[in-house]
Amino acid sequence: MTSLKLFTVRGIDIRLHLTFPLILLWAAFQFGTASGAGLAGAVFGVAAVSLLFVLITLHELGHSMAAQHYGVPVKQIILSPIGGVAQMMRIPEKPAQEFVIAIAGPAVNFVIAGLMWGTAVLFNINLGDTLAVLSGYGGVSLSALFGYIFIYNIFLALFNLLPAFPMDGGRVFRSLLAMRLEYVRATKIAATVGRGVAILMGIYGLFNGGFFMVLIAIFIYSGATAEERMVKLRGSLRGYTVQQAYSPSVYQLSPYHNLQHVVDFMLMSGQSNFPVSQGESYVGFLTRERLEQALQTRARHTWVSDVMRRDVKPVTLLTDIYEVQQRLDAEQLDALPVVENGRCLGLITRRNIQELYRLSKIAPGSLSKVQSA
Repeated sequence: MTSLKLFTVRGIDIRLHLTFPLILLWAAFQFGTASGAGLAGAVFGVAAVSLLFVLITLHELGHSMAAQHYGVPVKQIILSPIGGVAQMMRIPEKPAQEFVIAIAGPAVNFVIAGLMWGTAVLFNINLGDTLAVLSGYGGVSLSALFGYIFIYNIFLALFNLLPAFPMDGGRVFRSLLAMRLEYVRATKIAATVGRGVAILMGIYGLFNGGFFMVLIAIFIYSGATAEERMVKLRGSLRGYTVQQAYSPSVYQLSPYHNLQHVVDFMLMSGQSNFPVSQGESYVGFLTRERLEQALQTRARHTWVSDVMRRDVKPVTLLTDIYEVQQRLDAEQLDALPVVENGRCLGLITRRNIQELYRLSKIAPGSLSKVQSA
C-alpha cells in the first residue's frame, strides 16, 4: 500500500501518498529559515502548503465531477509531494467532453480566486504582505497566509493551462484541434507544441539556475511524448478483435489449487496471470499482483479460491482490442480472461497486443479489421 485513504467524495477515494509528509517537512524548513521567523515560520509553511493541497484536491475534484457527468468512472485522487492526480478509467475522445473535463479543474481555481478576492475586499485584507513572504522576507501573518494561497491558487490554474501534455492545457488544446481534425492528428500537433514548450522551459531553467523548472520541463516533454505514443497505438488497434490476438494455450487454475501449485505453474510456463475455472465454468482471475500479495501474507497451502479476484470482467472473442487496451490501462492489469458462454478460452495480454501492433505495422495486409478505425 503506497497511499492512505483520507475520505471519499461521490465514490471517489481521496488518498495521500506515503511520501506526502516530505513536502510538509520541506515547507517547515523553507519558511522557517527564509522568513527568519523560526518556529512560527515553520508552522506558517506547513499551514500554507496544507491549504495549497486543499486547492489541488478541489481542482482534481473539478475534473472528476465533470468526468462523472459524462459517465467516466473515477477511481481515486492521489495527493503526492508533486501535486494531485485524478485516476479516471478513460478519457473520452469526443472533443467537447474532453474540453469540459480538462477545463473544469482550472475553472474551479478561478472561481475560488474570485471568492477570495471578494473576501479580501470585504474584510480589508492586505494582499501586499504576500510578496514579502514569497520572497523570503518579512513576518508571517494570517493576511500573508491568505495572500499566499490567493497567489498560488491563480498560479495553479494558469500553470495547468499551459498547452502541453500532461497539463490540462494540453488536453484543452487537443480537444479544440480535434473538433476540426482527426483525433490522432490533433494529438500529434498538441504533443509537438507541448514538447516545444518543455524545451523553452528547460533552456530558461538551465540559464537561470531553475533546477525545478528543468525537472518540470523534462516531465512535460516525456508526458507529451507518452500521450502521442499511446493515442497512436490505440488508434492503430481500432477494429482488431480479441480473436486475432489472444493466447488460447494457457494454464487454468481450479479454485482448489493452492498457492504452491501456482508458483510451480508460473516457474514452468512464465505465465503470471491465471484464469480460474470450476469444471467448464469461469469463476475468477488470479493476477500477478494478487498472487504476490498472497505469498507474502498467506501460507503456501492456501486455496486459490481464497485469494482470486471475482471482480475482473472477462472479454469475448469479438471485443475490440482498443477497448481491451483501455481496460488494461484503467484497471492496471497485464491480462484479461477471454470467456465465451461461461467457458474460459484463454488470455489476452499486453504482450499479445504489442505483437498485434507490431505485425500490423510490418505486414498490414496480413490482418483485417472488423471495422474502420
